[in-house]
Amino acid sequence: MINWLKNEWHGLVSKYCNNTLAEEFWTEIETNYTHKTRHYHNLEHIYNMLLQAETYKAKIQDLEVLKFAIWYHDIVYKSSKKDNEEKSALFAEKRLNTFGFDESRVKIIKKLIVSTKNHELVLEKNQDNAYLLDLDLSILGSDWETYHKYIQNIRNEYKIYPDFMYKPGRKKVLKHFLNRETLYFTDDFKNKYEAKARDNLKKEIELL
Repeated sequence: MINWLKNEWHGLVSKYCNNTLAEEFWTEIETNYTHKTRHYHNLEHIYNMLLQAETYKAKIQDLEVLKFAIWYHDIVYKSSKKDNEEKSALFAEKRLNTFGFDESRVKIIKKLIVSTKNHELVLEKNQDNAYLLDLDLSILGSDWETYHKYIQNIRNEYKIYPDFMYKPGRKKVLKHFLNRETLYFTDDFKNKYEAKARDNLKKEIELL
């Protein structure tokens, strides 16, 4: 997985910067996503999103922008903070400016990253934002064994909070998603994951 990710990263940035800078930023990405506090929001999460993005690339208008948003959307992640997405967006902006990446596309990447905070669409000109959000939450529609491992990993990321604080907060988040008309924004993900995701969320609520 690591080799695939490294090759994917270098392939993405190779036309924008030299190999030394690409390697420097790869090391930075790897260090952040493999921090000991990362039990779910880690390189495996990025790997799964990028892998699935390949399946839908024909429907994505700017695949490079989407991929940069995936790489950087959780680059800053602390369970005790409420501004991870905003900080991740600024982090991405600084790194992409180093490449001399197109300013208008950087702005889109920042908006895409921030949209993962509340999982609401902020860009509706095309379906790129919708696919990013759906890729990010595809885990919700996985088989129960995979989903159960996911909720354990999320709990480990929030282990600084005791159950009496964590459980009501988690339940609130799950109910918020269940109250939405749909969990997913694209027909592809609705058809593939919606029903199973709703079953998983209800089952987790029962366990809390």
